[in-house]
Amino acid sequence: MHTHPALHLPWRILVGTVGTLVILAGLLMMVIPGPGLASVILGLVVFSTEFRWAQRLVRPARVWFLRAEQLGMRLRDEAFRRFRERRDRRRRRALPCTPPHE
Repeated sequence: MHTHPALHLPWRILVGTVGTLVILAGLLMMVIPGPGLASVILGLVVFSTEFRWAQRLVRPARVWFLRAEQLGMRLRDEAFRRFRERRDRRRRRALPCTPPHE
């Protein structure tokens, strides 16, 4: 869309319209049940594909989501490590203790 000059303005209008509708739906969902904040952020992400001011607004959210993802990965790895340790301890206890054959 950016390479064709005649389509640049209609594309920006379309992106602006879709972003506005998603943000308005998110604001409505803050009052009624639904993922309101996520929709507002999604609308800003749609805006950020075309508008620099939206990119500056979305950058802190992207950093926050990246940190949250890294934390989630660390917690998941820690949980799996603890699970494997407990499983190994249970298996060691369940093995019968037989004297070695001479």
